[in-house]
Amino acid sequence: MLSAITGNLLSRKWLPASALLALLWLPALQAKTPADALLIGQVAEPQSLDPQVATAANDSRILVNIYDGLVRNGEGKLDIEPALATSWEIAPDGLTYRFHLRQNVRFQDGTPFNAEAAKFTFQRMLDDKNPWHNTGPFPLSFFFSSIKSIETPDQQTLVFHLSEPFAPLLSNLATPTGLIVSPTAVKKYGKEFGRHPVGTGAFTFSEWQPNQRVVIKANAGYWDGKPAVNNVVFRPITDGNTRVAEMLSGGIDAMVEVPPDTVKLFKEKSNRFRLYETTGPHVWYVMLNTQVPPFNDRRVRQAVNYAINKQSLVDNILQGSASVADGPIPSAFGWAANKAVQPWPYDPQKARQLLKDAGAEGATLTFYVTEGGSGMLDPLPMATAIQADLKAVGLKVNIQSYEWNTYLAKVNAGLDNHTQMAEMAWMTNDPDTLPFLTLRTDAWPKKGGFNSGYYSNPQVDRLLQEARLTTDTATRATLYRQVQQIVHDDAPWIFVANWKQNAVTSTRIAHFALQPNFNLLLNRVTKH
Repeated sequence: MLSAITGNLLSRKWLPASALLALLWLPALQAKTPADALLIGQVAEPQSLDPQVATAANDSRILVNIYDGLVRNGEGKLDIEPALATSWEIAPDGLTYRFHLRQNVRFQDGTPFNAEAAKFTFQRMLDDKNPWHNTGPFPLSFFFSSIKSIETPDQQTLVFHLSEPFAPLLSNLATPTGLIVSPTAVKKYGKEFGRHPVGTGAFTFSEWQPNQRVVIKANAGYWDGKPAVNNVVFRPITDGNTRVAEMLSGGIDAMVEVPPDTVKLFKEKSNRFRLYETTGPHVWYVMLNTQVPPFNDRRVRQAVNYAINKQSLVDNILQGSASVADGPIPSAFGWAANKAVQPWPYDPQKARQLLKDAGAEGATLTFYVTEGGSGMLDPLPMATAIQADLKAVGLKVNIQSYEWNTYLAKVNAGLDNHTQMAEMAWMTNDPDTLPFLTLRTDAWPKKGGFNSGYYSNPQVDRLLQEARLTTDTATRATLYRQVQQIVHDDAPWIFVANWKQNAVTSTRIAHFALQPNFNLLLNRVTKH
């Protein structure tokens, strides 16, 4: 295994340490970015800047600076606090939510934010007869599927009537899918609204040059105070090698998702850089196609979990920037975590025995891998190491790699009969989100979800539904712990890692912070 890991490290495209150090010591290479602009190196080109259409954290980092929701997560925490709604009441039966909206707020196109505008955002997603429903698709609209009707008693009051109690509603309203869009702009741009975003947020959209940059400008009339920096430029720099070189040479002010090999380098140069690290609710996994051989047999799914040396992946490839995952509900949700569930141990002998028992020895597997993407944690080196571990127990794995947005389109459509494995990562803000979107029978892709491996367990379906219907936190926790145990044992995924997210900025940047929900809030950031 050590030789395989060494080979993986040597095959990576990162700059050699000597070259990186040269960049650090050559002042002539250090550009100086403009004082009124914050330049951020992102990991991929955005899919869309329509918050109801986008699903990637890469896009969300931009979206949360252009739009506001009714509520939001507080800075540095997952608690819910007011945003466009200043207060709210929940009926004792959990079926009515009444929001009191902030007054004198305008969208960036000058039109007023009010109850009708908020209602428009949700009806566009939820009502397939709405004239603007065709501006979708809206893949996460079932975050709000419990909303039966929406009432606007006056322009400052919005009322949701639910078909059944729904515990994660406020958490879901704080996600990018709950951000409020300008009805006027949606009607003007239609399906192109994602290229011409208009919200009420701290920054106003300026331009999007494909594969070059997205530029947003400070919203002088922002209700929560004008941002300290005038412009933010998001540059898609998909190659980690190039992103690091740009950071070291001064071509960008900040970068997210620092390649593990370079974390120590940035730490040591604290006179030029600030490194930020924080834990969050993230899971990196390999989904298994449970509809087709050999992964329609639970023994084979368990075998590949035994076969992968996850601790070695975390220590040697991810350089300690993650911990080993034990199931679909990240341990960051302490109140819902099941401490009795432990990560699958590394046991190649047990893996070989299970493969023999299932008659799956020597199987050939197709493995979809992305070249890079939000939260994907060195996907090519990780895939190569996983391939080597599976080869060691007699499985032949063929890797097929794709650019991020192409990859998402293929995987989100569901794994076909000739594809057995695919990498994926999710960042969430409620323990309901990931299992509900990716593990329920009703979340199969043809039904509008992200269960691309077609896992199905009626008991899991029932537990997840029950957890949504109760507003009692202790009861919810008990149900999620049961889900964690069942899914761990069923092994529809190879449970690999929980990422400790990171970023680096130059020392010219202050008041920068990572958020537990993996977004970037830039309205307080300063630059000198």
